[in-house]
This record gives sequence, structure tokens and C-alpha cells, in this order.
Amino acid sequence: MNLEIIRQEIKSNLNKSINVKVFGMRNKTNEYNGYITAVYPNIFTILTVDGEKSFAYRDIITGDIKINYN
Repeated sequence: MNLEIIRQEIKSNLNKSINVKVFGMRNKTNEYNGYITAVYPNIFTILTVDGEKSFAYRDIITGDIKINYN
């Protein structure tokens, strides 16, 4: 996957519902449901009930996070 393609896909879903699954160390997994609030050159942010979270596009390429659009 290309970084620019991922950035454009996320930008096209701005203000839409999203589910982000984060794969951490030692098989720890966190899930966040929210809305994409901002798209920056290297990161994007989502607003959840717990607050704002930011993620890097490179984490999608490496498989550290998975995104599902609702």
C-alpha cells in the first residue's frame, strides 16, 4: 500500500464513523470507536468517548492498526 493512497482514503472519510483496532505488544489489543476529526501530513485523529486519539498512517502499512469504516 502507498502512504498517499491511505491518506486520501482517510481524508475522504473525514467526519465519518470509524473503528480502529490497535495491536500492541504481548498480544494486547485495544479498540476505539469514533469519528475522524482531522487529517494531517503524518497522522490522523479520531474523537472517541474517552477523548481524542491520534494514529500514524505508517501504522496501517505495518499492520499495527486496522481500520473499519462503519
